Amino acid sequence: MAGTTVAHTAEEATVRELRRAALRLLAMLAALGLVVVPLLGELPLGNSSQTGLLAWLLVVFAFYWLYAGLGYRPLLLAQLLCFSAAATLLSTKILLVIVDIHRLTILRHIATGLIVVGAAGAAANLGGMLLALYRRTRGPDEK
Repeated sequence: MAGTTVAHTAEEATVRELRRAALRLLAMLAALGLVVVPLLGELPLGNSSQTGLLAWLLVVFAFYWLYAGLGYRPLLLAQLLCFSAAATLLSTKILLVIVDIHRLTILRHIATGLIVVGAAGAAANLGGMLLALYRRTRGPDEK
């Protein structure tokens, strides 16, 4: 791999790099949705703790996606912001439960909404990558 430069965003990627990145992102999202989320649901934890673990895991994934260039930088940064805010809210909720304050479930609801917005960003990111890949492989329009 000497002399090979890797593009760090989907905008700069070649067709081959874009195809590889889109497949990696699709595989990671599928594994997350089909394996990790059901496993988290089986843990003997409360709703806030389960959602908090998911949020922190999504923060790690978002950092990796940003580092590996698996998508468009503005969307990746927005996802990281949403997932980080959700993880912070859920950590705060868990700390409040520890000090015996149980009535702020709004924090969990807001965090869940942020996770959904971040997941929609991941889907939009994957869709944008697949659309760009389709346009690049299709070639110039013949009119």
